[in-house]
Amino acid sequence: MLRLQLPLPERYTSASPEELADRIAAAKTVLGDRLFILGHHYQRDEVMRWADARGDSFRLSVLAKEHPQAEYIVFCGVHFMAESADILTGDHQKVILPDLNAGCSMADMADLDSVEEAWQVLEQTTDVSGVVPITYMNSSAALKAFVGEHGGAVCTSTNARAILQWALDLGDWRGKGAGGRQVLFFPDQHLGRNTGYQLGYSETDMRVWNPHLEMGGLTEADLKDATFLLWKGHCSVHQRFRPEHVEQFRAEHPGGIVVVHPECAHEVVELADQVGSTDYIIKAVAAAPAGSVIGVGTEIHLVQRLNDETPDKTVLSLDPLICPCSTMFRIDAAHLAWVLDNLVEGRVVNQITVDERTSEWAKVALDRMLAIT
Repeated sequence: MLRLQLPLPERYTSASPEELADRIAAAKTVLGDRLFILGHHYQRDEVMRWADARGDSFRLSVLAKEHPQAEYIVFCGVHFMAESADILTGDHQKVILPDLNAGCSMADMADLDSVEEAWQVLEQTTDVSGVVPITYMNSSAALKAFVGEHGGAVCTSTNARAILQWALDLGDWRGKGAGGRQVLFFPDQHLGRNTGYQLGYSETDMRVWNPHLEMGGLTEADLKDATFLLWKGHCSVHQRFRPEHVEQFRAEHPGGIVVVHPECAHEVVELADQVGSTDYIIKAVAAAPAGSVIGVGTEIHLVQRLNDETPDKTVLSLDPLICPCSTMFRIDAAHLAWVLDNLVEGRVVNQITVDERTSEWAKVALDRMLAIT
């Protein structure tokens, strides 16, 4: 997806951390309750210190909805998160992304055109009435609308198991007996695969759809027989974690606890002690006994924050190269100060809007998710 963030004025790029902090604090004071700043867990500390709420993407969007007095929702996250917030919030609220280049490489791996092409192939090859499209929350509003319009739902890393079980159990609602379901899952193949294993399926029940190849790189038999058609997409951070990272951690910290995100590859998930969403990881660290050494497979800013905020435990990244989410990393104090200064002066910059039709169908998919879970 093409986005363009214009360079910031020099007064922001050359400002010291203290000067930027003064600007942000002053703007927050002026805007008061009209402003609500959301900070995703993967954000830098220089941004998170100003967040009125912090959490994962969907929870933050819900919180924005629950603060109708806030005219300006400044979402320190990435593009698809700001879209979800715009879908859920009121018409009087404006959702702002401090840096338009803060996208999500995983979300961009499945675009609407590619998914529609895949659906057309399925229509021509198999009984598409038995295929339920499920999109991960980490996807564009357009894809959320697609699954809403085609009888599917959105899922999060927390409720993926419940949503996929629902899709597989639809039964006669889609015109076939129970057990005849197929799921087209996008954009993250790893979350889909790991959840399929949780449900008792194996690799023989799964095929990977490569959008860059004819028929997804699959045969007609593959398309008809597979229970899970998994989009060839991944998280650029979570795919970095490898089995050897887990093995090295265990060698260095006998008795240590390994907790990883389900966006990691299955061979990593198999070696972990615990697997769960960002929120799950936070709770797992909190629940670990004092003195624990915990190796975490997720984004480094959250890992470091957990280590700082739990001084009775040692929280380490499993990846020795400590790779941050490069798109989340784009949002910094300078961009936050810039958007807030503009709001103080009566200008709304970097507003994220979702058109009415897309918003309506995306909300169908989100409401379906909430009804299921």
